[in-house]
Parts: sequence; structure tokens; C-alpha cells
Amino acid sequence: MELNLTKPICFFDLETTGTNVAKDRIVEIAILKVFPNGNKESKTWLVNPEMTIPQEVVAIHGISDEKVANEPTFKQLSSQVHDMIKGCDLGGYNSNRFDIPLLVEELLRAGVDFEMKNVVAVDVQTIFHKKEQRTLAAAYQFYCGKDLIDAHSAEADTTATYEVLKSQLDRYGDLQNDMKYLADYSSRKRFADFAGFIAFDKKEEEVFAFGKFKGKNVEKVLEDEPGYYGWIQNADFPLYTKKVLTAIKLRKLNNKLS
Repeated sequence: MELNLTKPICFFDLETTGTNVAKDRIVEIAILKVFPNGNKESKTWLVNPEMTIPQEVVAIHGISDEKVANEPTFKQLSSQVHDMIKGCDLGGYNSNRFDIPLLVEELLRAGVDFEMKNVVAVDVQTIFHKKEQRTLAAAYQFYCGKDLIDAHSAEADTTATYEVLKSQLDRYGDLQNDMKYLADYSSRKRFADFAGFIAFDKKEEEVFAFGKFKGKNVEKVLEDEPGYYGWIQNADFPLYTKKVLTAIKLRKLNNKLS
């Protein structure tokens, strides 16, 4: 089944220096852009992370310091990456919890103010786990009847993810071929930021999802405990989380002034 698209969707995969969204960096990014008419465009970049890649990580994806020493930094590639994904929906495997938060961090770090307001994100892993409880390699074998060669290669993982989603639509008649529906289906809990520190409650109001104020309304906490905002801004939180918190603080201030 081909995807029912109203605008392009970019499937992407990252290989990184680690799993810390705030600290780690991209060493490889592959993007497969699928257009509503079925045309496809793909691009893969190796990236110099400007930091040492731990050996235990090199053992997983095979990308060493030497391999990326002469490659461009993400800042140098950021305009190309942004040009490819802007105006598109996003798709990936475990992308809602890892790839999207880390990509947005890199874009913000490079001075690119990327927004997700009119973008839906389809996480193929979540659909898979809700249906079958497996890994990407097993998903590829289960849905597509193929072995995933070069697993942990960003390009191979990206193509496999795209093929798995199409096969999921073929297999499950209750899944709607609509990106907004699939994004809703593949989300676990709605968050205001990507890293999961600020969530939405049943009233669609922002609440903290961590720490001593977990479950508490963000606006109320910032009003009652103004120092908490400064602590988060100076602590090791993702840039996008800080950006969202600042927007909430400014919104509250503007509401008071109006």
C-alpha cells in the first residue's frame, strides 16, 4: 500500500555519539523524502561531531573519529538538512523519543529555529510495538520478509523503516493511511517539548513531567517558584525544552499585560 500523503514526508535516521539528547551529536544522517505523487529523494551525510566518538558506540555503527575527521560539521550542513525537511511531515523508528529531539537540538545549536507546529511525526516503532513487540530488524523480516543488511547504517535503517510502514498499512486494515492519524497512533503521550520534560494534561495545559513539580501546571509553578525557570535555563536540559519553557513564561507575562 502506498502512503496517502497530502504533503511530503521525510523518513530519517541518525547515527550519533550517544543517546543524551542535550550532549550527544550526529555522526550520520540519512533522509528519504517521499512526495505525494510517489516520487522519492534521498540524501545521506557523514557528519563531524566535533567531539570524540566513544569506542562502544563505534562498535555499534562503525563510524569512527577517523571516518568523519574531514567531513562537514552539522552547522555547515544545517541549511541543507533544513531545506530538505521544512514543510514536510516526519517519519522514523523510535524517532519521537530520540531522533527528532536530537535533530532539533542540532538545528537550534546551529541557529536554525525549527518548529513542529504544522508537522506530524509518525513513529513506526510505536506502531510496531503496539502490534507486534519487536525490533527494527525483526520488523523488517516480519513485515517485508527480508533480512536487514547493514543494520545501524542510517541509510539501510531509513529505507527499512519506510518499507515497514507501507507493509503495516497493508497488514492492518484498522490503520488509516493518513499521516495525522498515524502520528496520533504512534505517539505515547503528548509533550510540549520533544524530550518529554513538559507534557500536556487532560485540559491541554502544560505540566512538568519530571522532578519535584511533576504533574504541576507549568504557568503556576513559574509564578509561585520563579527561581525554577532560572535553574532549568542554567542546567543541562535540551535547548528546545528551554525554548518551550521561555515561550510559556512569555505567554503568561503577555496575558498579564493585556
